[in-house]
Amino acid sequence: MREIRILHMYSDMLDLYGDNGNIEVLSYRAKARGIETVVEHHSVGTKDTDFLKYDLIYLGGGADYEQQLLANDLQSCHDEIIKAYDNGTFFLLICGGYQLMGEYYKDSNDEVIKGLGMFPYHTVASVNKNKRCIGNIIIEAELNGEKSKIIGFENHGGQTSRTDKTFGRVIFGNGNRFESDDEGYFDKNVIATYLHGPLLSKNPELADYIIKYCAERGGDTIEMNPLDDTLEQKAREILFGRLIG
Repeated sequence: MREIRILHMYSDMLDLYGDNGNIEVLSYRAKARGIETVVEHHSVGTKDTDFLKYDLIYLGGGADYEQQLLANDLQSCHDEIIKAYDNGTFFLLICGGYQLMGEYYKDSNDEVIKGLGMFPYHTVASVNKNKRCIGNIIIEAELNGEKSKIIGFENHGGQTSRTDKTFGRVIFGNGNRFESDDEGYFDKNVIATYLHGPLLSKNPELADYIIKYCAERGGDTIEMNPLDDTLEQKAREILFGRLIG
């Protein structure tokens, strides 16, 4: 049986709006194709994590407080994480995880949290703590050369800039900044986004995109037989109808 190895980083601290559910969705949809998932964890203080052995590294969302608590631990893993990315490991980064992989994050109190610097963007929070990008969001992304609508929920005061490779074009909602046209960061083996929900339960096509990438890292091509996503698609249609008509 094929196997995907997943490293879930800081699952005990980064789980806003059910973000940990993304791992459950990936595991369920992979198993339905005969692909086993092995999920392991890295928390603050974990020693000797071998980042290179994973096909997917995942960070969910967290508030400023949680990001401050884990920032030093993340920095201690800097070189190993960069090596994993360069080696083709896929990174799925949600909200706080998205921000921490950039150059830095400055919170609403002007406190700067140094990011891992893996990607060129940075984030500055609004000084007005009541002013946030919050609510449902729909973007148009391109997966395997085809356009796809991605839906989620955003709630962030941080405004992210210098995202030269964006995840998608905003159709409804805010995105990287207040009323911006772009959302997230997207490169060959990373999706970084503000979309919570959990993201993958609302977007099965995106989940399958990640599964296929991870399962084919060894060089083999796999057949992704379709699953019965009738319920998910009906839910998406209702949400699209409410938000964009």
